[in-house]
Amino acid sequence: MGDNVVLAREGPIATVTMSRPDKRNSLSDPMLTELGAAFGELRDDASTRVVIVTGAPPVFSAGADAGLRSSMSAEERRRAMASRKSQFRRLFERANTVLESLEQVTIAAINGHAVGGGWGLTLACDFRWAAAEAQLWIPEVDLGVALGVGSTTRFVRLVGPALTKEIILECRRYTATEAQALGLVHRVVPGVDLLKAVREYAERLAAKPFRALAECKARINTIARAGMPDVNAMTEGFLDRA
Repeated sequence: MGDNVVLAREGPIATVTMSRPDKRNSLSDPMLTELGAAFGELRDDASTRVVIVTGAPPVFSAGADAGLRSSMSAEERRRAMASRKSQFRRLFERANTVLESLEQVTIAAINGHAVGGGWGLTLACDFRWAAAEAQLWIPEVDLGVALGVGSTTRFVRLVGPALTKEIILECRRYTATEAQALGLVHRVVPGVDLLKAVREYAERLAAKPFRALAECKARINTIARAGMPDVNAMTEGFLDRA
């Protein structure tokens, strides 16, 4: 795909790996562009049934790459984040929207810390498996900026407004087990076993009838986004599909 993202296919399973380990897989403009391209390529790939999203060790993603330096003052960091946000949000939401709309089942393999946009990226996946050692947090408010609307909306859909306020406003770190208790992580396994366990789960899903899997996923997403839909209209639409 490029220097920042690796797309690998093995049978019906594709793995998208964020690969900037020296930058803790922070989400630069080129990485976000490559992520969007990878997800777009998979959208049109009839041979892929399950997509795994992960990061090159030792972390999943440190979030937005704002070019921050340890020598910066708090105000300098705030200004750098604020100036980066507009472009970041545009590219981030473009990639996330394609990921979220994939017909294939998607699994985030959270192999290490997932920070800010890194955690937000996992919310666009259908399933989230995390290494026991992983921590997840949203630092934006402490940095003087607001979390993007897309990630905020996904948090609200998954855990409701009260817990979303706690997660975003407090900026505290959650262990993988705590995130699982909130419903934001499905499974927690030792880090050394994570990718093997996710792969085995992906193989079980890939063995199921794809059309039924895709249609059920689409219906659940429609209900989550819009509340209870017109069931008859939904049924008619799916019956018309080949």
